[in-house]
Amino acid sequence: MKRRIVMIFLVLLSFLLQCTVLQAIAVASISPNLLLVITVSFALMRGKREGMFVGFLGGILTDIFFSSGLGFYTLLYTYVGFVNGFCCRIFYDDDIKMPILLVCGSDLALNILVYVFRFLLRGRTDFFFYLGRIIIPEVIYTAILTMLCYRLLLALNRKLEKAEQRSVDSFV
Repeated sequence: MKRRIVMIFLVLLSFLLQCTVLQAIAVASISPNLLLVITVSFALMRGKREGMFVGFLGGILTDIFFSSGLGFYTLLYTYVGFVNGFCCRIFYDDDIKMPILLVCGSDLALNILVYVFRFLLRGRTDFFFYLGRIIIPEVIYTAILTMLCYRLLLALNRKLEKAEQRSVDSFV
């Protein structure tokens, strides 16, 4: 229960930071996707269920505040959490390359799907312009943010795991 409350608070804080601070430091109106970093990180550290939970929360917030319909970003972020949760078993805590690669791949896939469903189906077919001006800069910017935030998320996860272990040990 404590983990869920902390994760809900972390997703809300990440959403607020993404909407305020990260928009203020946007480069060429491109800002990093902190909700994606949180989703991939927790899916990688905790598995599919936690990744889907965090992805669902981040997606529903994005849908409510920025989307014209409810469910598009919720579905995308939930799938990102689910797919990245498969890598939980081959995860090494101290190796930062894997989280960066997963975040980059997830951001690339997420933005391509957004392009297909939001722009391509409306007849805007200039994919390479969108790729060069929006997708690639966001992937790079999000990878840089991952390098900065991942260690903090890992420390938070370890602290929560120790607290859970202490509570389990107190019952035995």
